[in-house]
Amino acid sequence: MQASKPTNLQLDLTSDLTKWRAFLAIAELGSLTRAALFLDSNQSLLSRHLNALERECNARLFNRTGRGVALSDVGERIFPHVKALLADAEQLENEIRGEAREPIGRVTIGALPSITNPIVGRLFKQLRKRHPGIQLKILEGSSGQVEEWLADGRIDIAILYRYGKSPPEQEQALAIVDSYLIGAPGDRLTAGDDVPFAALHDLPFILPSVPNGLRTALDAAARAQRINLTPVIEADSLPLMRSTVAEANLFTVLPIHAVWSQVHEGRLQAARIVSPGLQRIVSMALARSKGPARAVSAVAAEIVAIVEEAARSGMWQLGTARPDPD
Repeated sequence: MQASKPTNLQLDLTSDLTKWRAFLAIAELGSLTRAALFLDSNQSLLSRHLNALERECNARLFNRTGRGVALSDVGERIFPHVKALLADAEQLENEIRGEAREPIGRVTIGALPSITNPIVGRLFKQLRKRHPGIQLKILEGSSGQVEEWLADGRIDIAILYRYGKSPPEQEQALAIVDSYLIGAPGDRLTAGDDVPFAALHDLPFILPSVPNGLRTALDAAARAQRINLTPVIEADSLPLMRSTVAEANLFTVLPIHAVWSQVHEGRLQAARIVSPGLQRIVSMALARSKGPARAVSAVAAEIVAIVEEAARSGMWQLGTARPDPD
């Protein structure tokens, strides 16, 4: 039997896959700024990577435009090969790390503060028990910020509020949540289970500033009901809204899960808004590509399980339901 001979490959251009990952991100996003956000890097470093690649290739890989960058003819030709090379490299890394058996890696979630509160603690506990190789990174922001992070590839999973009968086609409806009038302990309006929308007329409110999905829905419903809905304070901080309602005898409108513990401890009161009700969908969207796929799928499955468990406690309805037409 003849002795094996070593494979004689001379591939200087593959010596640093980090630079080619930067190339791929810039090509797909069309911007060094967006690519830097996606890679959790900085623009100057990506620019150095790109310049180094162009020197090694002895060719321009991108054409600079007024709105960003676009692949040159050479860049267009090598793009599919680079993408395949990085996919193979990722598969090799996963095999080495054992990801084929157990999900590992960091998963980044972007959500509104009122949603993270009832989910993240339970999610961490479940992952630590079932998938200890997964690390979480949580980003909180407004709906607009979360959608921007998703578009930029800065997050793997987005959890958002959607209004209407169903979320966009590519998203998964997790739960249907009612809106509640939130008041201080002892308040008459929020002492019962329900309160008609007309009772919100001229109340002293602390509400989110526009643009905001809930504020838009509230303002539209107020116009339809011909009532006055003018906040005395505008604030986009959930903790501030809760504390101000309790301390200054103001009102706000929130889903019940945003004040779940405060209501059960008697620090706030909540009455469901009816006639008409204001419902929204808690929706989950996954980024097209970013973090480790098996880890992202595992986290998404745990989120669904946590939402189902919370539904059994009465926090919300499961997302298979449809919002009330009124």
